[in-house]
Parts: sequence; C-alpha cells; structure tokens
Amino acid sequence: MTETSYLTGHFLIAMPNLQDPNFLRTVTYICEHNEKGAFGVVINRQLDAKITEILQQLSMPYDESNEHVTNNVFVGGPVEVERGLILHSPVGNWDSTLVAHEEIGLTSSLDIMRSIAENAPPEQFFVMLGYAGWDAGQLEQELADNSWLHGPADKDIIFNMPISQRWDAAAKLLGIDISLLSSDVGHA
Repeated sequence: MTETSYLTGHFLIAMPNLQDPNFLRTVTYICEHNEKGAFGVVINRQLDAKITEILQQLSMPYDESNEHVTNNVFVGGPVEVERGLILHSPVGNWDSTLVAHEEIGLTSSLDIMRSIAENAPPEQFFVMLGYAGWDAGQLEQELADNSWLHGPADKDIIFNMPISQRWDAAAKLLGIDISLLSSDVGHA
C-alpha cells in the first residue's frame, strides 16, 4: 500500500463471511496503519463489566454518584485483553496517547482513568480491554480476501450511536446495506 492508502482513522467493517468469533459483525477503528502493520480497537462489543470494576482493581477511589464509572467496558480486540485502553475525544493532553485522528486519541496511561474516577473525563470516551493487531501485510491480505469493508470513520458512530447499530451504520457510510450481503461474498 502507498502512504496515502493506509487506513489510519478508518473503519474496518467485518463482512458477513468473516466468521472469526473475535470479529464477527464488528466495526474496528484503525488507530495506526503503516508498512509495519495495523493496530485498532473494536467499537461495538461490550462486556458486562463496569468501569467501577477496573477502578477497584487499580485501587483508585471514585465517587459512587459519578455516572461515568457505571459505563460498560468494551472488548477492544483479542490481543492483550488484560490491557486497558481509553478511546476518547478530544485528544487532550494525557501521559500516553496515540493520536489516531485530529479529534480522536487512544490513551493507555493511568492519568485518564484518574480523571474518569474524579468525574472529569474527556467529553466522549469509552474504556476497553485489549486491541486488534495485524502484522505487516496481514490486513492487506484480509482485505484482498474480502473479509473487510473499509472507509473513513465517523466520530458520531464511534461515540454516540447505540452499539447494536454501529455495524450497519458504518457500512451505510459506504452506501452499503450490509444485511443484503451474502456470507459467500467474494467466494464464487
């Protein structure tokens, strides 16, 4: 791929034929993509766990009336599932942030968790465990195999849309009704 064809800041939308249980009907936000590989987070898989459980594991105090700490935690992907990450907007000034887009950051440092615990979080955010990763050429091969659709991401879908609607909505950004696609697409 050329520099301009990398997918940083794009959605990867699982095709119906992608049966890997880690990615079935998922939308992944690509935070970084270059000649060395790709890194992203799934934005439409929630756990039953709440942020309070993570704060308790970190022995980080929080106010019980803080509504942010009762949000669900997401599954960011199958890699390093014990690693906590926060996808947020605006980017802000946190200790360890990857700027995925001018308005979206992915932070792994404890200072952002403290701000959530103290009821001073970024305007939009969600906490996740794990991420999705691809080695050099792996994502390109999966795209060639018709496992994914891809297109520019939409911040509203990431942070505001009901989770159950994100897969369909991301495909509709491309003008595709994904429910009409067969699971045999690309495998004639």
